[in-house]
Amino acid sequence: MKSIFPVLGLTALLMASCQGGTAKKTQAKIDSTIVTNATASPDSLRCYQYIKNRDTATLSLKIADNKVTGTLGYNLYEKDKNAGTIAGIVKGDTIIASYTFQSEGKTSIREVAFLKKGDQLAEGFGDIEEVKGETKFKHPSKLKFDGSMTFDKIDCK
Repeated sequence: MKSIFPVLGLTALLMASCQGGTAKKTQAKIDSTIVTNATASPDSLRCYQYIKNRDTATLSLKIADNKVTGTLGYNLYEKDKNAGTIAGIVKGDTIIASYTFQSEGKTSIREVAFLKKGDQLAEGFGDIEEVKGETKFKHPSKLKFDGSMTFDKIDCK
């Protein structure tokens, strides 16, 4: 009986060490997945900038599946600065999003649209209307992406 305790103890120790190895492998796999996903995330962040004369605007986008989120800010000469967030969808090469921003201490929401042209995004303009306190395009299919405000791709900071 005395000799069975050391054998049982050694067996229990071996079983625990085998399971610890599996747990370590599983944890290593999880850590690897997290590192891979964390490394992949910055690739989905895209940054753009518009500069013309004294007007500037910046846009950063994170695209996942067909959804887009990000930040947008305008600093147009002799107009009030505004900055906020966007959230919307990607349809083909077009982004349609709601832009929630602060200007003159007031929060506003307006619809924005961008058309991808190579490494640039051209902002779309068209007739607008107010719907439930938000400014929306009357006819999104008739937007004009004439290049009057084109954002160039830049490195994200």
